[in-house]
Amino acid sequence: MIFRSVDPATQKIVAEFTAHSSEDVSRAISACSQAQTHWAALPLAERIAAVNRLAERLEEHRLKGARIVTEEMGKPLAQSRAEVDKCAGVCRTMASIAPDVLADEIVDAGFRRSRVTYEPLGIILSIMPWNFPLWQFFRFAAPALIAGNGILLKHAPTTMGSALFAEELCREAGLPHGLVSALLIDVPQVEAVIAHPAVAAVTFTGSTRAGRSVAQIAGRCIKPAVLELGGSDAYIVLEDADLDVAVEACVAGRLLNAGQSCIGAKRYLVHRSRHDEFVERVARRFDAAVVGSPIDASTEVGPIAREDLRDTLLDQVRLALEHGARCVTSRTLDDVPAGGWYVPPMLLCDVEPSNPAFRQELFGPVATVTMFDSDTEAIALANDTEYGLGNAVFSHDLQRAQEIAKALRSGTVFINDFVRSHAALPFGGVKASGYGRELGRWGMLEFVNVKNITIG
Repeated sequence: MIFRSVDPATQKIVAEFTAHSSEDVSRAISACSQAQTHWAALPLAERIAAVNRLAERLEEHRLKGARIVTEEMGKPLAQSRAEVDKCAGVCRTMASIAPDVLADEIVDAGFRRSRVTYEPLGIILSIMPWNFPLWQFFRFAAPALIAGNGILLKHAPTTMGSALFAEELCREAGLPHGLVSALLIDVPQVEAVIAHPAVAAVTFTGSTRAGRSVAQIAGRCIKPAVLELGGSDAYIVLEDADLDVAVEACVAGRLLNAGQSCIGAKRYLVHRSRHDEFVERVARRFDAAVVGSPIDASTEVGPIAREDLRDTLLDQVRLALEHGARCVTSRTLDDVPAGGWYVPPMLLCDVEPSNPAFRQELFGPVATVTMFDSDTEAIALANDTEYGLGNAVFSHDLQRAQEIAKALRSGTVFINDFVRSHAALPFGGVKASGYGRELGRWGMLEFVNVKNITIG
Protein backbone atom coordinates (compact mmCIF):
# COMPACT_ATOMS: atom_id res chain seq x y z
CA MET A 1 0.00 0.00 0.00
CA ILE A 2 1.14 3.53 -0.79
CA PHE A 3 0.08 6.55 1.29
CA ARG A 4 -0.10 9.79 -0.70
CA SER A 5 0.03 13.35 0.51
CA VAL A 6 -1.86 15.60 -1.90
CA ASP A 7 -1.66 19.38 -1.88
CA PRO A 8 -5.32 20.48 -1.48
CA ALA A 9 -4.61 23.76 -3.28
CA THR A 10 -3.14 22.21 -6.44
CA GLN A 11 -4.38 18.61 -6.21
CA LYS A 12 -0.82 17.49 -6.94
CA ILE A 13 0.87 14.60 -5.12
CA VAL A 14 3.63 16.03 -2.92
CA ALA A 15 4.89 12.80 -1.32
CA GLU A 16 4.34 9.05 -1.27
CA PHE A 17 5.07 6.64 1.56
CA THR A 18 5.18 2.85 1.53
CA ALA A 19 3.03 1.26 4.23
CA HIS A 20 4.67 -0.75 6.96
CA SER A 21 4.23 -4.51 6.88
CA SER A 22 3.14 -6.55 9.90
CA GLU A 23 6.80 -7.41 10.44
CA ASP A 24 7.74 -3.74 10.37
CA VAL A 25 5.10 -2.99 12.99
CA SER A 26 6.28 -5.82 15.22
CA ARG A 27 9.86 -4.57 15.06
CA ALA A 28 8.75 -1.03 15.85
CA ILE A 29 6.78 -2.18 18.91
CA SER A 30 9.72 -4.25 20.13
CA ALA A 31 12.13 -1.36 19.70
CA CYS A 32 9.73 1.04 21.42
CA SER A 33 9.34 -1.36 24.36
CA GLN A 34 13.10 -1.63 24.86
CA ALA A 35 13.57 2.11 24.53
CA GLN A 36 10.74 2.84 26.94
CA THR A 37 12.25 0.60 29.64
CA HIS A 38 15.49 2.56 29.41
CA TRP A 39 13.68 5.91 29.19
CA ALA A 40 11.49 5.29 32.25
CA ALA A 41 14.58 4.43 34.32
CA LEU A 42 16.17 7.82 33.64
CA PRO A 43 15.86 10.55 36.29
CA LEU A 44 12.92 12.87 35.65
CA ALA A 45 15.34 15.76 35.16
CA GLU A 46 16.91 14.01 32.17
CA ARG A 47 13.54 13.37 30.53
CA ILE A 48 12.59 17.02 31.10
CA ALA A 49 15.86 18.15 29.52
CA ALA A 50 15.21 15.98 26.45
CA VAL A 51 11.73 17.45 25.96
CA ASN A 52 13.17 20.95 26.27
CA ARG A 53 15.64 20.00 23.53
CA LEU A 54 12.66 18.84 21.49
CA ALA A 55 11.23 22.36 21.81
CA GLU A 56 14.52 23.72 20.50
CA ARG A 57 14.46 21.35 17.51
CA LEU A 58 10.90 22.44 16.70
CA GLU A 59 11.96 26.07 16.68
CA GLU A 60 15.07 25.30 14.66
CA HIS A 61 13.04 23.46 12.00
CA ARG A 62 10.01 25.76 12.19
CA LEU A 63 9.88 26.57 8.48
CA LYS A 64 10.38 22.97 7.38
CA GLY A 65 7.58 21.77 9.65
CA ALA A 66 5.27 24.55 8.50
CA ARG A 67 5.86 23.73 4.84
CA ILE A 68 5.07 20.06 5.42
CA VAL A 69 1.80 20.91 7.17
CA THR A 70 0.75 23.39 4.48
CA GLU A 71 1.55 21.02 1.63
CA GLU A 72 -0.21 18.06 3.24
CA MET A 73 -3.46 19.67 4.44
CA GLY A 74 -3.66 23.20 3.04
CA LYS A 75 -3.36 25.35 6.14
CA PRO A 76 -2.16 28.90 5.32
CA LEU A 77 1.59 29.03 5.88
CA ALA A 78 1.37 31.66 8.63
CA GLN A 79 -1.02 29.41 10.56
CA SER A 80 1.29 26.43 10.03
CA ARG A 81 4.21 28.38 11.48
CA ALA A 82 2.05 29.27 14.47
CA GLU A 83 1.21 25.59 14.90
CA VAL A 84 4.89 24.64 15.09
CA ASP A 85 5.48 27.44 17.60
CA LYS A 86 2.62 26.15 19.73
CA CYS A 87 4.18 22.68 19.71
CA ALA A 88 7.44 24.10 21.05
CA GLY A 89 5.47 25.99 23.67
CA VAL A 90 3.66 22.91 24.97
CA CYS A 91 6.97 21.08 25.33
CA ARG A 92 8.33 23.89 27.48
CA THR A 93 5.16 24.27 29.54
CA MET A 94 4.97 20.57 30.32
CA ALA A 95 8.67 20.50 31.18
CA SER A 96 8.17 23.38 33.62
CA ILE A 97 5.28 21.83 35.56
CA ALA A 98 6.49 18.21 35.57
CA PRO A 99 8.57 18.33 38.77
CA ASP A 100 5.53 19.38 40.80
CA VAL A 101 2.95 17.23 38.98
CA LEU A 102 4.97 14.00 39.08
CA ALA A 103 6.50 14.40 42.54
CA ASP A 104 5.75 11.67 45.06
CA GLU A 105 3.09 12.58 47.61
CA ILE A 106 3.01 11.57 51.26
CA VAL A 107 -0.52 10.96 52.53
CA ASP A 108 -1.44 10.74 56.21
CA ALA A 109 -3.83 7.80 56.25
CA GLY A 110 -3.05 6.48 59.74
CA PHE A 111 -0.40 3.98 58.63
CA ARG A 112 3.33 4.22 59.33
CA ARG A 113 3.77 5.77 55.90
CA SER A 114 1.70 6.05 52.73
CA ARG A 115 3.34 7.31 49.55
CA VAL A 116 1.66 7.93 46.18
CA THR A 117 3.90 7.67 43.12
CA TYR A 118 3.26 8.42 39.45
CA GLU A 119 4.76 5.82 37.15
CA PRO A 120 4.55 5.55 33.34
CA LEU A 121 2.09 3.08 31.86
CA GLY A 122 4.46 1.96 29.06
CA ILE A 123 3.74 2.31 25.36
CA ILE A 124 0.89 4.58 24.28
CA LEU A 125 -0.62 4.32 20.80
CA SER A 126 -1.53 7.78 19.50
CA ILE A 127 -3.98 7.94 16.60
CA MET A 128 -3.82 11.46 15.24
CA PRO A 129 -5.89 13.51 12.72
CA TRP A 130 -4.92 15.60 9.73
CA ASN A 131 -6.28 19.02 10.73
CA PHE A 132 -3.54 20.01 13.21
CA PRO A 133 -1.06 17.29 12.29
CA LEU A 134 1.78 18.48 14.54
CA TRP A 135 -0.07 20.19 17.40
CA GLN A 136 -2.45 17.29 18.07
CA PHE A 137 0.55 14.96 18.43
CA PHE A 138 2.88 17.13 20.50
CA ARG A 139 0.19 18.22 22.94
CA PHE A 140 -0.15 14.54 23.87
CA ALA A 141 3.47 13.53 23.38
CA ALA A 142 5.16 16.15 25.56
CA PRO A 143 3.51 15.12 28.85
CA ALA A 144 3.45 11.42 27.96
CA LEU A 145 7.19 11.40 27.26
CA ILE A 146 8.08 13.37 30.39
CA ALA A 147 6.08 10.87 32.45
CA GLY A 148 8.28 8.10 31.02
CA ASN A 149 6.11 6.56 28.33
CA GLY A 150 7.00 5.41 24.81
CA ILE A 151 4.88 6.40 21.83
CA LEU A 152 3.64 4.76 18.65
CA LEU A 153 2.20 7.32 16.22
CA LYS A 154 -0.44 6.25 13.73
CA HIS A 155 -1.18 9.39 11.75
CA ALA A 156 -3.88 10.16 9.18
CA PRO A 157 -3.15 8.57 5.77
CA THR A 158 -2.76 12.00 4.14
CA THR A 159 -0.32 13.44 6.70
CA MET A 160 2.35 10.75 7.03
CA GLY A 161 5.00 13.37 6.23
CA SER A 162 4.07 15.19 9.45
CA ALA A 163 4.37 11.91 11.37
CA LEU A 164 7.87 11.23 10.06
CA PHE A 165 8.88 14.83 10.73
CA ALA A 166 7.80 14.46 14.37
CA GLU A 167 9.70 11.18 14.69
CA GLU A 168 12.82 12.76 13.17
CA LEU A 169 12.74 15.68 15.62
CA CYS A 170 12.48 13.30 18.58
CA ARG A 171 15.62 11.50 17.41
CA GLU A 172 17.43 14.81 16.89
CA ALA A 173 16.50 15.84 20.44
CA GLY A 174 18.35 12.80 21.76
CA LEU A 175 15.40 10.62 22.75
CA PRO A 176 16.28 6.89 22.65
CA HIS A 177 16.02 5.30 19.22
CA GLY A 178 12.56 3.80 18.78
CA LEU A 179 10.98 5.59 21.76
CA VAL A 180 8.79 7.59 19.37
CA SER A 181 7.98 5.55 16.28
CA ALA A 182 5.67 6.45 13.39
CA LEU A 183 3.63 3.51 12.14
CA LEU A 184 2.71 3.86 8.48
CA ILE A 185 -0.45 1.77 8.74
CA ASP A 186 -4.12 2.15 7.87
CA VAL A 187 -7.28 1.56 9.90
CA PRO A 188 -7.51 -2.25 9.50
CA GLN A 189 -4.16 -2.69 11.30
CA VAL A 190 -5.03 -0.51 14.28
CA GLU A 191 -6.96 -3.11 16.27
CA ALA A 192 -3.99 -5.48 16.35
CA VAL A 193 -1.71 -2.71 17.63
CA ILE A 194 -4.13 -1.74 20.42
CA ALA A 195 -4.44 -5.41 21.40
CA HIS A 196 -0.68 -5.98 21.43
CA PRO A 197 0.46 -6.94 24.96
CA ALA A 198 3.19 -4.29 24.93
CA VAL A 199 0.74 -1.45 24.24
CA ALA A 200 -0.67 -0.07 27.49
CA ALA A 201 -3.14 2.60 26.35
CA VAL A 202 -4.42 4.60 23.41
CA THR A 203 -5.18 8.24 22.70
CA PHE A 204 -7.35 9.18 19.76
CA THR A 205 -8.26 12.51 18.19
CA GLY A 206 -10.75 12.44 15.33
CA SER A 207 -14.38 11.91 14.46
CA THR A 208 -16.96 10.66 16.94
CA ARG A 209 -17.72 7.70 14.67
CA ALA A 210 -14.09 6.55 14.61
CA GLY A 211 -13.73 7.29 18.32
CA ARG A 212 -16.51 4.86 19.14
CA SER A 213 -14.61 2.11 17.33
CA VAL A 214 -11.38 2.88 19.17
CA ALA A 215 -13.22 2.94 22.51
CA GLN A 216 -14.79 -0.45 21.80
CA ILE A 217 -11.43 -2.03 20.96
CA ALA A 218 -9.70 -0.48 23.96
CA GLY A 219 -12.56 -1.58 26.20
CA ARG A 220 -12.35 -5.19 25.03
CA CYS A 221 -8.62 -5.11 25.77
CA ILE A 222 -9.18 -3.38 29.14
CA LYS A 223 -6.85 -0.55 28.23
CA PRO A 224 -7.36 3.12 29.10
CA ALA A 225 -8.13 5.58 26.35
CA VAL A 226 -8.39 9.33 25.92
CA LEU A 227 -10.80 10.42 23.19
CA GLU A 228 -10.93 13.94 21.77
CA LEU A 229 -13.74 13.79 19.24
CA GLY A 230 -16.09 16.00 17.27
CA GLY A 231 -17.80 19.19 18.29
CA SER A 232 -20.59 21.47 17.15
CA ASP A 233 -20.92 23.65 20.19
CA ALA A 234 -22.56 27.03 20.45
CA TYR A 235 -21.26 30.58 20.77
CA ILE A 236 -23.91 32.55 22.70
CA VAL A 237 -24.22 36.30 22.03
CA LEU A 238 -26.33 37.98 24.72
CA GLU A 239 -28.16 41.26 24.26
CA ASP A 240 -25.54 43.16 26.30
CA ALA A 241 -22.57 41.76 24.38
CA ASP A 242 -19.92 44.03 22.93
CA LEU A 243 -20.49 43.24 19.26
CA ASP A 244 -17.00 44.37 18.30
CA VAL A 245 -15.60 41.65 20.55
CA ALA A 246 -18.24 39.06 19.67
CA VAL A 247 -17.94 39.48 15.91
CA GLU A 248 -14.14 39.32 15.96
CA ALA A 249 -14.15 36.19 18.12
CA CYS A 250 -16.92 34.46 16.19
CA VAL A 251 -15.22 35.09 12.84
CA ALA A 252 -11.77 34.07 14.08
CA GLY A 253 -13.18 30.98 15.77
CA ARG A 254 -14.87 29.89 12.56
CA LEU A 255 -12.37 30.73 9.82
CA LEU A 256 -9.14 29.57 11.49
CA ASN A 257 -7.79 26.55 9.61
CA ALA A 258 -10.62 26.98 7.07
CA GLY A 259 -13.06 26.00 9.81
CA GLN A 260 -11.53 22.53 10.12
CA SER A 261 -11.42 22.43 13.90
CA CYS A 262 -13.38 20.40 16.41
CA ILE A 263 -13.66 23.47 18.67
CA GLY A 264 -14.54 25.86 15.85
CA ALA A 265 -17.36 28.37 16.24
CA LYS A 266 -19.97 26.39 14.32
CA ARG A 267 -23.32 27.48 15.83
CA TYR A 268 -23.99 31.12 16.67
CA LEU A 269 -26.89 31.63 19.09
CA VAL A 270 -27.79 35.33 19.05
CA HIS A 271 -30.32 37.28 21.11
CA ARG A 272 -33.16 38.52 18.95
CA SER A 273 -32.39 42.17 19.72
CA ARG A 274 -28.83 41.87 18.35
CA HIS A 275 -29.50 39.34 15.58
CA ASP A 276 -29.72 41.56 12.52
CA GLU A 277 -26.67 43.67 13.34
CA PHE A 278 -24.62 40.59 14.26
CA VAL A 279 -25.57 38.82 11.04
CA GLU A 280 -24.78 41.86 8.91
CA ARG A 281 -21.36 42.34 10.47
CA VAL A 282 -20.33 38.69 10.42
CA ALA A 283 -21.52 38.29 6.84
CA ARG A 284 -19.48 41.34 5.85
CA ARG A 285 -16.39 39.86 7.49
CA PHE A 286 -16.98 36.46 5.84
CA ASP A 287 -17.32 38.16 2.45
CA ALA A 288 -14.08 40.08 2.97
CA ALA A 289 -12.02 37.04 3.98
CA VAL A 290 -9.35 36.26 1.39
CA VAL A 291 -9.68 32.71 0.06
CA GLY A 292 -6.66 31.49 -1.84
CA SER A 293 -3.35 29.72 -2.01
CA PRO A 294 -2.05 28.78 1.43
CA ILE A 295 1.44 29.98 0.53
CA ASP A 296 0.18 33.49 -0.26
CA ALA A 297 0.75 35.76 2.75
CA SER A 298 -2.61 37.51 2.21
CA THR A 299 -4.66 34.29 2.38
CA GLU A 300 -6.94 33.93 5.37
CA VAL A 301 -8.86 30.81 4.29
CA GLY A 302 -7.10 27.99 2.51
CA PRO A 303 -8.60 24.89 0.90
CA ILE A 304 -10.38 22.01 2.57
CA ALA A 305 -7.91 19.21 3.23
CA ARG A 306 -9.52 16.53 1.03
CA GLU A 307 -11.94 16.39 -1.87
CA ASP A 308 -14.37 14.08 -0.06
CA LEU A 309 -14.46 16.42 2.93
CA ARG A 310 -15.15 19.39 0.67
CA ASP A 311 -17.97 17.52 -1.08
CA THR A 312 -19.51 16.43 2.23
CA LEU A 313 -19.54 20.01 3.49
CA LEU A 314 -21.19 21.29 0.29
CA ASP A 315 -23.85 18.57 0.57
CA GLN A 316 -24.52 19.64 4.16
CA VAL A 317 -25.01 23.24 3.06
CA ARG A 318 -27.44 22.17 0.31
CA LEU A 319 -29.43 20.12 2.82
CA ALA A 320 -29.54 23.05 5.25
CA LEU A 321 -30.92 25.34 2.54
CA GLU A 322 -33.54 22.76 1.61
CA HIS A 323 -34.68 22.80 5.26
CA GLY A 324 -35.24 26.56 5.37
CA ALA A 325 -31.84 28.10 6.02
CA ARG A 326 -30.81 31.27 4.16
CA CYS A 327 -27.30 32.00 2.97
CA VAL A 328 -26.68 35.68 3.72
CA THR A 329 -23.11 35.95 2.45
CA SER A 330 -22.38 37.12 -1.09
CA ARG A 331 -20.43 33.95 -1.89
CA THR A 332 -22.70 30.92 -2.06
CA LEU A 333 -22.64 27.38 -3.40
CA ASP A 334 -22.51 28.88 -6.88
CA ASP A 335 -19.16 30.47 -6.07
CA VAL A 336 -17.14 27.39 -5.15
CA PRO A 337 -13.82 27.90 -6.97
CA ALA A 338 -12.68 25.45 -9.63
CA GLY A 339 -9.26 23.97 -9.02
CA GLY A 340 -8.30 23.15 -5.47
CA TRP A 341 -10.71 21.98 -2.79
CA TYR A 342 -11.96 25.38 -1.71
CA VAL A 343 -15.18 26.42 0.03
CA PRO A 344 -15.92 30.15 0.47
CA PRO A 345 -17.01 31.30 3.94
CA MET A 346 -20.80 31.08 4.19
CA LEU A 347 -23.20 32.21 6.91
CA LEU A 348 -26.54 30.41 7.19
CA CYS A 349 -29.42 32.12 9.03
CA ASP A 350 -32.87 30.94 10.14
CA VAL A 351 -31.38 27.62 11.24
CA GLU A 352 -33.91 26.03 13.57
CA PRO A 353 -33.22 22.97 15.76
CA SER A 354 -35.08 20.85 13.20
CA ASN A 355 -32.54 21.76 10.52
CA PRO A 356 -29.84 19.11 9.98
CA ALA A 357 -27.21 21.86 10.09
CA PHE A 358 -28.13 22.52 13.73
CA ARG A 359 -27.25 18.89 14.58
CA GLN A 360 -24.38 18.05 12.27
CA GLU A 361 -20.76 19.07 12.60
CA LEU A 362 -19.95 21.38 9.69
CA PHE A 363 -16.21 20.91 9.23
CA GLY A 364 -15.31 23.92 7.15
CA PRO A 365 -15.84 27.71 6.88
CA VAL A 366 -19.63 27.59 7.27
CA ALA A 367 -21.50 28.83 10.35
CA THR A 368 -25.17 28.84 11.34
CA VAL A 369 -27.22 31.44 13.22
CA THR A 370 -30.17 30.70 15.52
CA MET A 371 -32.13 33.33 17.49
CA PHE A 372 -33.14 33.14 21.15
CA ASP A 373 -35.15 35.35 23.51
CA SER A 374 -33.93 34.41 27.01
CA ASP A 375 -30.93 32.98 28.84
CA THR A 376 -32.91 29.84 29.56
CA GLU A 377 -33.65 29.34 25.88
CA ALA A 378 -30.03 30.00 24.93
CA ILE A 379 -28.79 27.38 27.39
CA ALA A 380 -31.35 24.86 26.16
CA LEU A 381 -30.38 25.44 22.53
CA ALA A 382 -26.68 25.22 23.31
CA ASN A 383 -27.10 21.95 25.18
CA ASP A 384 -29.41 20.49 22.52
CA THR A 385 -26.60 18.59 20.80
CA GLU A 386 -24.80 15.29 21.13
CA TYR A 387 -21.52 17.19 21.43
CA GLY A 388 -19.92 18.83 24.44
CA LEU A 389 -16.49 20.20 23.63
CA GLY A 390 -16.24 24.00 23.74
CA ASN A 391 -18.72 26.87 24.12
CA ALA A 392 -18.31 30.63 24.23
CA VAL A 393 -20.48 33.29 25.89
CA PHE A 394 -20.41 37.02 25.08
CA SER A 395 -21.71 39.53 27.63
CA HIS A 396 -20.70 42.66 29.54
CA ASP A 397 -22.06 41.01 32.72
CA LEU A 398 -19.32 38.57 33.68
CA GLN A 399 -21.29 37.12 36.59
CA ARG A 400 -24.22 36.38 34.29
CA ALA A 401 -21.89 34.87 31.68
CA GLN A 402 -20.28 32.64 34.29
CA GLU A 403 -23.66 31.40 35.47
CA ILE A 404 -24.52 30.47 31.88
CA ALA A 405 -21.12 28.83 31.51
CA LYS A 406 -21.84 26.61 34.51
CA ALA A 407 -25.06 25.44 32.87
CA LEU A 408 -23.41 24.47 29.58
CA ARG A 409 -22.54 20.77 29.21
CA SER A 410 -19.08 20.96 27.67
CA GLY A 411 -15.45 20.60 28.63
CA THR A 412 -14.49 24.23 28.00
CA VAL A 413 -16.28 27.58 28.03
CA PHE A 414 -14.62 30.85 27.01
CA ILE A 415 -16.17 34.17 27.94
CA ASN A 416 -15.73 37.07 25.48
CA ASP A 417 -13.18 35.18 23.40
CA PHE A 418 -13.08 32.28 20.97
CA VAL A 419 -12.38 28.76 22.20
CA ARG A 420 -8.89 27.35 21.82
CA SER A 421 -6.57 25.02 23.67
CA HIS A 422 -3.80 26.27 25.95
CA ALA A 423 -0.88 24.24 27.24
CA ALA A 424 -1.59 25.08 30.89
CA LEU A 425 -5.33 24.35 30.83
CA PRO A 426 -7.25 21.07 30.60
CA PHE A 427 -8.77 20.29 27.22
CA GLY A 428 -11.36 17.67 26.35
CA GLY A 429 -15.07 17.04 26.10
CA VAL A 430 -18.12 15.24 27.39
CA LYS A 431 -20.94 13.37 25.69
CA ALA A 432 -20.09 12.45 22.08
CA SER A 433 -17.08 14.77 22.18
CA GLY A 434 -15.15 12.15 24.13
CA TYR A 435 -13.58 11.71 27.54
CA GLY A 436 -10.28 12.24 29.29
CA ARG A 437 -8.22 15.40 29.31
CA GLU A 438 -5.14 16.68 27.54
CA LEU A 439 -2.77 19.50 28.53
CA GLY A 440 -1.86 20.95 31.91
CA ARG A 441 -1.33 18.73 34.92
CA TRP A 442 -4.51 16.87 34.01
CA GLY A 443 -3.11 15.70 30.68
CA MET A 444 0.17 14.65 32.28
CA LEU A 445 -1.68 12.39 34.72
CA GLU A 446 -3.80 10.62 32.07
CA PHE A 447 -1.09 8.10 31.19
CA VAL A 448 0.48 7.29 34.55
CA ASN A 449 -0.08 4.55 37.10
CA VAL A 450 -1.07 6.28 40.33
CA LYS A 451 0.52 3.81 42.74
CA ASN A 452 -0.10 3.63 46.49
CA ILE A 453 2.84 2.31 48.53
CA THR A 454 1.90 1.93 52.20
CA ILE A 455 3.94 0.69 55.14
CA GLY A 456 1.70 -0.86 57.81
